[in-house]
Amino acid sequence: MRYVDEYRAPDAVRVLLDRVSGLLQEIAPASPLQIMEFCGGHTHAIFRFGLHQTLPEGSVEWVHGPGCPVCVLPRESIDTAIDLARRPGVTLTTFGDVLRVPGTRQSLLQAAAEGADVRVVYSPLDALALAREHPDREIVFLAIGFETTMPATALTLLQAVREGLGNFSLLCRHITTPAAVRAVLQGPDPALDGVIAPGHVATVLGSAAFDFIPRDYRLPVVVSGFEPVDLLHALERLLLQRLEGRCAVENGYARAVREQGLPPALDAIGRVYELRGEAGWRGLGRIADSAVRLRTEYADFDAERRFGSRPTPASGEEPLPCGEVMRGRLRPPQCPWFGTRCRPDAPLGALMVSAEGACAAYHRYRGSSAP
Repeated sequence: MRYVDEYRAPDAVRVLLDRVSGLLQEIAPASPLQIMEFCGGHTHAIFRFGLHQTLPEGSVEWVHGPGCPVCVLPRESIDTAIDLARRPGVTLTTFGDVLRVPGTRQSLLQAAAEGADVRVVYSPLDALALAREHPDREIVFLAIGFETTMPATALTLLQAVREGLGNFSLLCRHITTPAAVRAVLQGPDPALDGVIAPGHVATVLGSAAFDFIPRDYRLPVVVSGFEPVDLLHALERLLLQRLEGRCAVENGYARAVREQGLPPALDAIGRVYELRGEAGWRGLGRIADSAVRLRTEYADFDAERRFGSRPTPASGEEPLPCGEVMRGRLRPPQCPWFGTRCRPDAPLGALMVSAEGACAAYHRYRGSSAP
C-alpha cells in the first residue's frame, strides 16, 4: 500500500536496527533503558511487528503508558451511559470496543441484552444519521477519546446545530493527553530514559504540546508514527539525544505532524469544548484539567443536562491492578488474573477489552517474548 509499505520495508528496518544497536553499544547502559510509549497503538505495533525481539537482549525495556481512551473510561461513565440507554425513547450509540468495558454492575453489552437500546457506530456522523432517520427517538452519542477524536465530535455537533436536529445529543467523555502524561510522570514511577509521544494526538495538538516533558521532567521526547520504521527511527533519535546530552522534543512524524498542530481541528475544539476540570480516570484516579465538556451555548446538546442523568457513583477502587499497568509499574503478565480469569473473551478490566489495551496486546501476541 502506497505510503505504508515504505515504512515497513525490511531493508530500511535492517539499516535502522544496525544504527540503533550501534548506539546502544556506544551508550552501554548498565541496565535496560526504560522507554515509555503512551499510545496503545504504539504498544500493539511493537508486539505485532516483533520490535521488542529485534534489539540486543537486555538493552531496552518498553514501558506502556495510559494511552487508551477506552481503558481509562471510568465506571461512572459506563453507568451513566447505561442509565441513558435504558430510558424510553433513547438510543445510546457508541464505538464497538466500549460495549464490554465493565461498569459498576454490568457493561453496555449486558445492558443491551436486557433490553437497553445500544447501537454500535463507526463515527459520530453515523449517530447523526440515526437522528435524521428516527426523529421520534433521542439519539445520544457517547463521545470518547483523546484530542484525536475531539474534532470529529465537535464538527458533528456543529452540523447538528446547523440542521436543527433537536433529537441529537452527546454524552461527552473526551479527555486530554497532556494531563494524563503529567499524572504519570509526576508519580512514583520507574525512572524513564525517554518518551515516544503519540503521533495522532500530535497531528491535532502539534509537537509543541509535549514541550513540557523535557522542560519539567528532563526527559527526551520523539513524536512517532505507528509503523516499524517510525518506531525504530524514534528510538534512534532518543538514543542520540541521550548520547549527546540533549533533552528536547523532536518530530519523527513530519509527514503528519506540525509544531503548532492542525488549525481547523484546534478551532473546532476551541469552539465546542471547555475544560471540565478534575475528572476521574479508570485506574489513575482524579486528574486535574483532564477532560472537556460542551460549552454553555451547546447545553441543549449535552445529554447529561438534557436528561439529568445522575447514576449512583461507583464506590472504592477496582480490585484489579490495571492502574499499575497504565502507570508503567507493572507488566500485564505480572497481574495474577492475566490470561486466566481476565481474557479478551471474558475481561475483568478495561485493558483487556480495548483494541489498544496493553493487556490485550500481550494476550494477542503472547507467543513472543515480553519486552
